[in-house]
Amino acid sequence: MSKTNAGRFFEDYTVGEVIEHAVPRTLSGGERAMYHALYPARHAFYSSDEFARDCGLHEAPLDDLIAFHTVFGKTVPDISLNAVANLGYAEGRFLKPVHMGDTISSRSEVIGVKQNSNGKTGVVWVRTTGSNHLGEDVLSYVRWVMVRKGNVDAPAPETVVPDLAGSVAASDLVVPEGLNFEGYNFAQAGEPHRLSDYKVGEKIDHVDGVTIEEAEHMLATRMWQNTAKVHFDATARDGGRLIYGGHVISLARALSFNGLANAQIIVGLNSGAHANPCGAGDTIKAWSEVLDVAETDAPGIGAIRLRLVAQKAEAEPFSLKGDDGKYLPGVLLDLDYWALMPV
Repeated sequence: MSKTNAGRFFEDYTVGEVIEHAVPRTLSGGERAMYHALYPARHAFYSSDEFARDCGLHEAPLDDLIAFHTVFGKTVPDISLNAVANLGYAEGRFLKPVHMGDTISSRSEVIGVKQNSNGKTGVVWVRTTGSNHLGEDVLSYVRWVMVRKGNVDAPAPETVVPDLAGSVAASDLVVPEGLNFEGYNFAQAGEPHRLSDYKVGEKIDHVDGVTIEEAEHMLATRMWQNTAKVHFDATARDGGRLIYGGHVISLARALSFNGLANAQIIVGLNSGAHANPCGAGDTIKAWSEVLDVAETDAPGIGAIRLRLVAQKAEAEPFSLKGDDGKYLPGVLLDLDYWALMPV
């Protein structure tokens, strides 16, 4: 009997199955330091305990995407070890801030399967939930991934495609308990722009760019324990290692600080697509489009819905899709999310 795990293949998934992922992880200041070393992350709420206290919390939580990467990384050995590509996200909600000392675990429910016409791969949909050591859910999202078949002759399972919401309703967004932006310090945050300064349809070029290095990408995948072969093993795909999509998300989010410094806290993930592969040596830039704004019941706090696009530096600013409706070759990421901002 083999002692090693070759990972699951498409035919190994059953709709309704719940997978408890190994291994729980206790987070510390080390994750914050590494995150801020890997990405030019500067949002004040996650950088300063004093700023967070002035906003009603006892200390600065860990960056929202640290929570996302940690929860996501736990799922890789069971969901996407044999993936061809991670295809998209939906119905993501950040339910509770994650602090240093929290121990995070992940579980996933298989909610859909569909074999591709080539008979060699299929798409698997899962709803993943991350919880802390107190049993409190901190994050929930759906993702779908294209997975290889281990046996191409295995019969195709009955197709089940989940009916997913196009976006998270503003009324379903969770504002951290005690959060208050009435005394918000715009000078310390870095920009004067509040929610009322942004208009639906407005597009923002975040100006700055960053070149992805092989070494930092490998640090990121190891940091988040993302063991997908296409990220670790240069022989697993033609063209070398594929840059982990979460690495691109965090780089684009950090670049968005220039123009959206006060979009402090991600609370909803409406949809997301890794449009084209990214490799070491690519220089990426980012732009955002304001899709919606909403009120919350929390004092001084509103919500802004943003499309965040990461693209290669050589691509035209604000370019997204061609006349055929397909993403242009230079587009790497198309992410639709909600963030909290002072009104």
